[in-house]
Amino acid sequence: MCGVAGIVPLDGRPADAATLARMIATLRHRGPDQTASVCRADAGLAHSRLAIIDVEGGAQPMANAEDTLLLTFNGEIFNYVELREELKARGCRFRTASDTEVLLHLYETEGDACVQRLNGQWAFALWDRRRRRLLMSRDRLGVRPLFYTVAGGALLFASEIKALLTCPGVSRDIDLAALDQAFTFWSPLAPRTMFAHIHALPPAHVLTVEHGVVAVRRYWQVDYSPSSTTERSEREHIEHALELLDDATRLRLRADVPVAAYLSGGLDSTLTAALARRAAGQRLRTFSITFDDPELDERTAQEAAARFLDVDHSSIHCTAADVAQVFPDVIRHTETPLLRTGPAPMYLLSRHVREAGFKVALTGEGADELFGGYDIFKELKVRLFCAADPASRRRPLLFRRLYPYLPRLQRQSDAYRAAFFDASVPAASDPLYSHRPRWRAAAKLRGFLSNDVRAALAGRDACADLIDTLPAAYAGWEPFAQASFLETTQLLPGYILASQGDRVGLAHGVETRFPFLDTRVVEFAAALPSRLKMRGLTEKYLLKRAAEGLVPTAVRERPKQPYRSPGVRAFFHPAAPDYVEELLSEREISRHGLFRPAAVAALVRKCRAGEVVGNSDEMALVGILSTQLFSHIFIQGSPSGVSGADDHVRAPALHR
Repeated sequence: MCGVAGIVPLDGRPADAATLARMIATLRHRGPDQTASVCRADAGLAHSRLAIIDVEGGAQPMANAEDTLLLTFNGEIFNYVELREELKARGCRFRTASDTEVLLHLYETEGDACVQRLNGQWAFALWDRRRRRLLMSRDRLGVRPLFYTVAGGALLFASEIKALLTCPGVSRDIDLAALDQAFTFWSPLAPRTMFAHIHALPPAHVLTVEHGVVAVRRYWQVDYSPSSTTERSEREHIEHALELLDDATRLRLRADVPVAAYLSGGLDSTLTAALARRAAGQRLRTFSITFDDPELDERTAQEAAARFLDVDHSSIHCTAADVAQVFPDVIRHTETPLLRTGPAPMYLLSRHVREAGFKVALTGEGADELFGGYDIFKELKVRLFCAADPASRRRPLLFRRLYPYLPRLQRQSDAYRAAFFDASVPAASDPLYSHRPRWRAAAKLRGFLSNDVRAALAGRDACADLIDTLPAAYAGWEPFAQASFLETTQLLPGYILASQGDRVGLAHGVETRFPFLDTRVVEFAAALPSRLKMRGLTEKYLLKRAAEGLVPTAVRERPKQPYRSPGVRAFFHPAAPDYVEELLSEREISRHGLFRPAAVAALVRKCRAGEVVGNSDEMALVGILSTQLFSHIFIQGSPSGVSGADDHVRAPALHR
């Protein structure tokens, strides 16, 4: 992984080398091995390199032999070996052994269609000097980020927003619609970011700049329409799943540096490590996180998996105090408010991995979204079952089976649970039926917003924004498929792969790779009938069958325990950092102007007294504190004692 940045003038003025140098300097953490830039009158491209493939010869920005193409590339093309052989057969000559040069030659032979041939995770920008044309692309699932804006007569782009904020004329105005979306969906919906005039290139899209015109288009869409593959037997589906995952893992072991794996103790990471161990043919290095709280800690399962796989395993222990200590740095890297503290332990884990001498780690992300692993899929099945017979008194009792790891919810009455999960509305009448309870709980944060912000958001509906982005075929998919689509295209790229993945991993120069997000695996899973993803209320049925003999029985049969980390209690204890009290004070809440001081003060009193009730209060506290941190780091300036503050700040404008 790396950092990329660039300037493409739109008004005829030359690209500014000093601005480009400032941009790439802010991304050194993403690529600490080498920083370089090429700045010409027509365009400037820069690169901070994390050397993984062709360590000696793969420096960037890279030009072709004729010096007519210039490429800065963040990511990996895992099928580059096969593409290289194909291109050599066509007569292409290679000067390096890098996947970067493969991408250059592939563009030379196939143009923009080259992205269709790539199996990987990428964000790249390619300047075609002959055509005076820029091509930017982001991978299908959104593993790697890419942001852009137009300012000072030029299109500016970078792997992280902080690089754009170093450029003259780039606005820091907050996008309140993005804040509303983040408070509903846990992240803004691309192309929105928290900055009104800075955009995210959405996953599976390309952007072109030609003759001063900026155009964005989609090149791929996951399709959950029924497939002829449903005629296969269960055994054939299992065998095909293993074949695909074996090959996806084999490809993701390609590197000229050692590759490790994360081992959480769950099915997905254990199966990933097992396949990697088998493909590598040697002992694997694995890493995990442990916690004090037994509700969060998975060390017993981690140790059982490590013994079974015979891996060289180590873990870091993360306390609630650790979460609070690094949370400002996490917000500085994620560049967005958070409703969960989950990225903080992952930030500490990646630091530990880098200190152990590793730049690359495999993880199991994507399996839950694709194969029906989350409780939200169980929740959907129970809600649909209850909606089919609304007069039944027995059916709502199944809500007791949901979220066994949330003791506060388990202590609620049956009537409360039935009302909370709301099975009264038929799924056919609501395209977001599967996720309404989750998003309704998150959206309670709106009640804390200041009067000015609420007035600016009057008439807006974040869910309507999401509905407007759904593909035409979506309405014809079964509810389980719709739920999987929402998880895969919204929560996964917006939060898990971004805030819990790329941004905290690359904060320490660690690249994560995801076999489950191989395009072939994604398309296979999308075509699977839901009965093979969830049998009754048994999650990831087919994946568990595929894992037989590869992972310990106790891990394979263990109920899903989603990754969670210390929340409110991280910020309210005797040794809590000073920034918590200061940023949540009436003075700072009023100064930033985003929340109602009285409402925040009441929530803070509940938190201090240990009277937090349910996830809504947890999300509210973390959301408010992270937004205050975001504002102080990127917008308003710093109270004392908070790391990561930006020196160039001013008061924001608020945009709907």
